[in-house]
Amino acid sequence: MNELIPLMVIVPMMAALLLSAFSKFNKVIKVLAFVVAIILPIIPIASNYGLHFFGGYQPMVDNVTNIVYHPAITYSFTFMQQIFIAMIGILTFLVIFIYLTKYKKVSGSYLFLLFMGTASVTALILTDDIFHMFVFFEILALAQVGIVAASSIDYSTEMALKYMILGSIGSPMMLLGIGFLLAMTGTVNVTDIVSIIRSGLLDVTSPVFLTSLALIFFGWLYASGLPPFHTIKSGIYSKAEPHGAALLQSFTVISMISIVILMFRIYSQLPIFEVLIVLFSVIAMILGVSMALTQTDFRRMIGFLAVGELGFIGLGIGLGTQFAITAGLFQALNEIVITALLFIGFGAIVHATNEVDTRKLGGLLAYHPKVGIMLLIGGLAMAGVPPLSGFQSKLMLVQASLNCGYPELSILTIMVSIATFVVFVKTFYSMFLSPKPHDLEVVDNDVPRAMVFAMAILLIVIIALGIFPDIVTNGISNYVGGMLL
Repeated sequence: MNELIPLMVIVPMMAALLLSAFSKFNKVIKVLAFVVAIILPIIPIASNYGLHFFGGYQPMVDNVTNIVYHPAITYSFTFMQQIFIAMIGILTFLVIFIYLTKYKKVSGSYLFLLFMGTASVTALILTDDIFHMFVFFEILALAQVGIVAASSIDYSTEMALKYMILGSIGSPMMLLGIGFLLAMTGTVNVTDIVSIIRSGLLDVTSPVFLTSLALIFFGWLYASGLPPFHTIKSGIYSKAEPHGAALLQSFTVISMISIVILMFRIYSQLPIFEVLIVLFSVIAMILGVSMALTQTDFRRMIGFLAVGELGFIGLGIGLGTQFAITAGLFQALNEIVITALLFIGFGAIVHATNEVDTRKLGGLLAYHPKVGIMLLIGGLAMAGVPPLSGFQSKLMLVQASLNCGYPELSILTIMVSIATFVVFVKTFYSMFLSPKPHDLEVVDNDVPRAMVFAMAILLIVIIALGIFPDIVTNGISNYVGGMLL
């Protein structure tokens, strides 16, 4: 067993508890938060691939069925988990760095929420236990509510409350579906459930099994922010602090892929499963970009574009082939980086102007050219313009749709990408290139260096993945190939 694997969850969780306990000591929690934030991306990079069985309980073989059972909560760590956990660690470090430099006195409670959210999504992507996944899914939902409620933006508490109320519906339904699986199989370990299904010991056409799919799928829609939850998901992005929104969207992406991978392993034998994923993903793509076109609040606009990008991820996974799922997971990695860059960049504009309405902005390129150029590149990456990373993943999705015999999905992918390009260019022109309104006051000519630094780091990742996509796609493809065996 690799003892570093559980540390990926334990370190941010313990840091969260210590930051909350010593919240009155401002310098202490600043130093602690900064040190832990640096450590987070190092742990997955330094870890070896493998499994970790909590409590030391090794797998056992049933002599009757020859099925290997896993009595312990099991964490699985491969290249796919490594690249996503490392990216979340880098993003958490950048967000903590921005927060610590922005405020002289920081909130231990707020830092608690940031680190606890990071610990939760890390557990989500590592675990092979579906009930363990649900526990951390619940913790993550509460952390997200707290991050939004702690924002100083108007109506943030109201938006957090709405999200929590919807969670009180989505989460119990997911738990009930997990309960049905437990009743049918006697286990909550996903590998064990898959073995039972493949051995023919479980009837996948039974009403109880189909009901469990419906319940867990509904909970997944809530966690992912796919329709019908797209409006509330974009809303919490717009009501969080910009650096908080950057981390929130990464939490959403990791939740989405973690849960859908577990579902795919269990329910992939049902043709309706892949149809449902593709259907809701297509709806998300269309609704996301359509609603973004009508927004004048650029925070809300980025929120809806982020929802639309989730549809691209779901499309790849729903197509179900090794190449398509690899494209979907690569798109997920790109969305984490690109959308974080956009949220932080637009947060810099809010800092400089105290304005979020694109109709009241203009001429900002003369004041903040670095931010403007990096935002432009980030927007082009989201729209899939070469040679940036978004182009590579969306090109793969187009190819995957053609390979699967669905040219109409390829056309839709291209059309949504073009619409995304139009939305962003329109917004960029209004904010940076149009004449500066007479009543617009640029209150701060200096954007915080921490924000510029974070944007530069994310931009380097976007360009590097655009030029050398194989550094991640080959490893992800190997993981997917193993999953489909």
